[in-house]
Amino acid sequence: MWREKVREYETAIVEDLKGLLAIKSVRDDANASEEMPVGPGPKEALEYMYTLAKRDGFTTFDTDHIAGRIEAGKGEELFGILGHVDVVPAGDGWDSDPFSPVVTEDRIIARGTLDDKGPTIAAYYAVKILNDMNVDWKKRIHIIIGTDEESDWLCTDRYFKTEEMPSIGIAPDAEFPLIHGEKGITTFDIKQTKSVADDDEPEVELLRFESGERYNMVPDFAEANLLVKENMTDCIQRFEAFLSEHTLKGHHEVDSGVLKLCVEGKAVHGMDPSIGVNAGLYLTHFLNTLKLDQNAKNWVQLSDTYLFDSHFGEKMGMRFHTDAMGSLTTNIGVIQYQKDTGGKFGINLRYPEGFEFEKVIQEFTNEINPLGFELNVGKVQTPHFVNPDDPFVQKLLTAYRNQTGDMRESFTIGGGTYARNLEKGVAFGAMFEDSEDLMHQKNEYITKKQLFDATSIYLEAIHSICVEE
Repeated sequence: MWREKVREYETAIVEDLKGLLAIKSVRDDANASEEMPVGPGPKEALEYMYTLAKRDGFTTFDTDHIAGRIEAGKGEELFGILGHVDVVPAGDGWDSDPFSPVVTEDRIIARGTLDDKGPTIAAYYAVKILNDMNVDWKKRIHIIIGTDEESDWLCTDRYFKTEEMPSIGIAPDAEFPLIHGEKGITTFDIKQTKSVADDDEPEVELLRFESGERYNMVPDFAEANLLVKENMTDCIQRFEAFLSEHTLKGHHEVDSGVLKLCVEGKAVHGMDPSIGVNAGLYLTHFLNTLKLDQNAKNWVQLSDTYLFDSHFGEKMGMRFHTDAMGSLTTNIGVIQYQKDTGGKFGINLRYPEGFEFEKVIQEFTNEINPLGFELNVGKVQTPHFVNPDDPFVQKLLTAYRNQTGDMRESFTIGGGTYARNLEKGVAFGAMFEDSEDLMHQKNEYITKKQLFDATSIYLEAIHSICVEE
């Protein structure tokens, strides 16, 4: 029944999704303002969702242009659907323009199709279809839209300062069948604090190093600028040999006496850095073989000692695993160095329940301080867990099973979704077991089947929770 209903809306779903995908809703602090708190793109995407809602007869409510909601239903209890319209930077290497959606016979290709514009549109349409059916709502629904999920969650922080917290809810921003637990997430920076004078004239000076744009993405490109005072040819040959040894792509060029080295890696979501290739860490690993100036040497040595080839925090003394939530992970997403100011590593840490966060962070801080580095911790989101036997969770699972025939149980993840804003919030779709996970990667796409199947699941689930009661 529900899949048949979705068929009537397929063309409209694709068209509305295309409009949202065409907005380059990447956080842009350089162009932020009071009217556009995280830049013009995210604000435009939020306004786009309001436009759809008003077209379809829904009421909207805005909180300082950084988050807002679309209202439906009636009743005492409030059900939340939490999605986000911001996206991570597109990166390089796409086969098409990442913000000009390409629609083929079976898929839609653009940045944000999976994370999280496609699932958000699917959930929106589930509510719209039920509303068009004039169902007898038993609960109120707030579709809460954020614009800063990929960075600092300024959106939901602001929203829930003043707005009603749903008693139950879903985040359509992960995988089916259902996610009832999420690891704790934080970011921290390791910054160089001491400047050391060189006793000897170095063979190579590191002038600048850049890799990565987001803490929660594995960097797929790194560039270092070097002043090579001796043996330029030898340095280049060693770099080429290094690329070959590690099966990496890269290149070099010399401009005005400065040697530029570039390495290409593979970008993946920061929740599982082991399946990516961190271009920045590989390039620092190579630099550690050169006779660098002392400050640069200290910086690349720290990288090799604590970060390189250590996806589970083992080199930092942070290895931790539970059967319920899996292993702690560390993604080194932002790597920077300037000759005048020193270097920095920006790290995304995800940890299971039971990890003694403050104790371990302090121990690591004490270890690196004497080496000339400090550690600055950003926002900390503690682990989130909902009882998988809760009747609310079981209703969602039943809807999924009815639509797919798949009887798998719910599980936990290393990713972080808006579900953790709610005491009883879970991530619910929209990726399936056979979906290709290209979140935060080039050529991201969602299949039409996945988009429409997810809409059908959301339809049955929302009907069972907010209409049938």
